Amino acid sequence: MKILKKYTGPLVMFLVFEAIAVALWLTMDNLFYLFNFSYIGISIAIGLALFENKYRHARRVTQLLVGLYMLVYLGLICNENMQIEGFWYYLFSGVFEAATIHYAVAKIFGPVFFGRGWCGYACWTAMVLDLLPYKRPPKERKKLGFLRYITFGLSLAFVAALFLLNVHNKDRIMFWSFLAGNALYYFSGITLAFALRDNRAFCKYLCPITVFLKPASYYSLLRVKVDKSKCVSCGTCSRVCPMNVDIMDPSRKRVNGTECILCMECAAACKKDAIRF
Repeated sequence: MKILKKYTGPLVMFLVFEAIAVALWLTMDNLFYLFNFSYIGISIAIGLALFENKYRHARRVTQLLVGLYMLVYLGLICNENMQIEGFWYYLFSGVFEAATIHYAVAKIFGPVFFGRGWCGYACWTAMVLDLLPYKRPPKERKKLGFLRYITFGLSLAFVAALFLLNVHNKDRIMFWSFLAGNALYYFSGITLAFALRDNRAFCKYLCPITVFLKPASYYSLLRVKVDKSKCVSCGTCSRVCPMNVDIMDPSRKRVNGTECILCMECAAACKKDAIRF
C-alpha cells in the first residue's frame, strides 16, 4: 500500500494520458495517437516517479523525453509545425489533427487539469533555456508581459496572410517557419536570459503560447500547495521559483499564480518537506 500511495501521482498522470490516447485512437481511427499520447504519458510518469524518489534531475528527464520527441520526431522528421503557427494553419484549414489536437490537450483545455505543466515538463524551448546559468531569477519581474500578446498577434497575422493571399505551398512554408521560429525562439530566449539574468525570461515576457495557458491554469486542479503545519515561513520556496510565484500564498489570486509551471523547484528546496502537489 505504501508503494501504491507513493506512486499515485505518476500513475494517475499516466492513466489520464492513456485515456486521451485510447479515445483519440478510436475516434480518429489512427494508431499514431495511441502511440503519441501513451509515450507522453509514460514520459511524464517516469519523471514524476523519479521525483518521488528525490532524483535531482527528474523533471529534466521528462523534458528531454518529450521535448526531443516533439522537436526532432514530430517537427523535423514528420514535418509537423508544432509551434503556434502550425495550430493556426490547421485550424484555418479545418483539420482537427496534429498541432490542433496537441494544443487542445496541452495548452487550451488540458491546463484546467494540470496547469502550465507543459512549460515545466515538455516545452523544447524551455528544455534548452533551463540549462542556462540563471536559475534563480531577480526578485522583481519586468513589466514586459504585454510583449507576449504582440508575438501572439504576429503569429496569427502571419498564417492568416497566407490564406488571405492564397499563397501556394503553404505546407512547405509551415515547415520552414517551424525551423525559423525555433531558431528565433532559442536566440531571443538565450539573449533575454543573459540580459535579464533569468533563464525563464522568454516564458514570462515573449512566449505567445502563454496567452492560451494562463486563463485555464487559473482554474487548474493540480496545484502546488504548502502544508502550513510544517512551513516555517523562511521564504526559500519563493526565492527559488523560476517564475516568481508567491508559493506560500494558497489562493488562486497569489502573485504570478498563473505562471506556476509545476517544476517543483520549491519542493526540492524546502527543508521541511512542506510542499506537495
